[in-house]
Amino acid sequence: MFGWEYPPVHCGGLGVACQGIVRGLKAHGTHVTLVLPHDTASEDGVSILTPADLGVAGLISVQTRLHPYDSVETFAARIAAQEADPALQELYGTDLGDAVERYTATAVELTKNVPADIVHTHDWMTLGAGARAAKALRKPLVAHVHATELDRTEFHPNAWIYAQELKGLQSADHVLAVSSYTKNLLVREYGIRADKITVLHNGAFAVPTHNRPFEKHGKRHPLVLFLGRLTVQKGVTYFLRAARKIADHRSDVRFVVAGDGYLLPQLIAQACDMGLADRIIFAGRVTNAEARQLYRKADCFVMPSVSEPFGLVALEAITHGAPVVMSRQSGAAEVIQNSLLVDFWDTDKMADCILTVLREEPLRRAMHSQTPRILRNLTWERQAGKILATYRNVIGGRNG
Repeated sequence: MFGWEYPPVHCGGLGVACQGIVRGLKAHGTHVTLVLPHDTASEDGVSILTPADLGVAGLISVQTRLHPYDSVETFAARIAAQEADPALQELYGTDLGDAVERYTATAVELTKNVPADIVHTHDWMTLGAGARAAKALRKPLVAHVHATELDRTEFHPNAWIYAQELKGLQSADHVLAVSSYTKNLLVREYGIRADKITVLHNGAFAVPTHNRPFEKHGKRHPLVLFLGRLTVQKGVTYFLRAARKIADHRSDVRFVVAGDGYLLPQLIAQACDMGLADRIIFAGRVTNAEARQLYRKADCFVMPSVSEPFGLVALEAITHGAPVVMSRQSGAAEVIQNSLLVDFWDTDKMADCILTVLREEPLRRAMHSQTPRILRNLTWERQAGKILATYRNVIGGRNG
């Protein structure tokens, strides 16, 4: 399995999903060799993960300065800022395409003697490595799509990255998509046959074992939470617009934006211009423990994504008892039936839904009461069983 990140060293939902899948497969007795990149230039103070830490059968580390959410522009900017050491420039390169090729060649070389029944990749940066490794090992390739270049760029893709995705997906024996939303996009925009794609929704790690204590708002300020990467894809600007509308109706509501990303300076300036400076906190990047605390404190969690293949944060939010308002343009909407849905651009409706959740305690309790049933159908072990079924079908189809 070629992945890009793995908790506790991770930037977003991709690493959480990878961990869930690996643990789920392990629960079914599957031996996994996980191939991960490791950037020694930015890992000061971070211990190298071992197979014991991961809970998997094997770990192969590939040195690279690629990050899981890199674009051509962000990669170039980061490398330009870090080029104090010419040796690192020689080792890793300064071009995204060159870095991906170096990772691919190294990963394939390191895995050439690994016994495997199938090769599994996560997202576009590993597709080349997976395709070459599968060819070298003469084994089938399953490509797992957690997001596309179209999702990340509001449908203004970098042509080279889009071409890499397209080539990799076409070379795969089978494709796993995290939602029907993503499957439809792959069929429509990438020309992948529908019968080559299996929808596999993301899972959750735990079903809540306690009832959420609903506090009277008179005791504290109601809290509305956004948590995610601060990028165009995540729709944070629409969250701010809804926040402004809510502030016009209620002076007691407070807002938290948790997460980091290239839009942070712009969003802070925008919030100040909108008169929200005394009502909103930009928390920056938070730890897993801090995220759990925020979910528990939130009276409403909002996921206003412009194009969201799934949206694990919404699943995490309901797991910790937060009522969820999310965009219809989200794969998670297919399985989180106890959320309120709006179009990401309809900030009037978004604000109205949030205000309704804050005002109606019976609604919040009703939404929360449905969570255990939803999560029981979305355990990682259950989802991993579906992956294993896909593996067997793909292997059987090849052998047949």
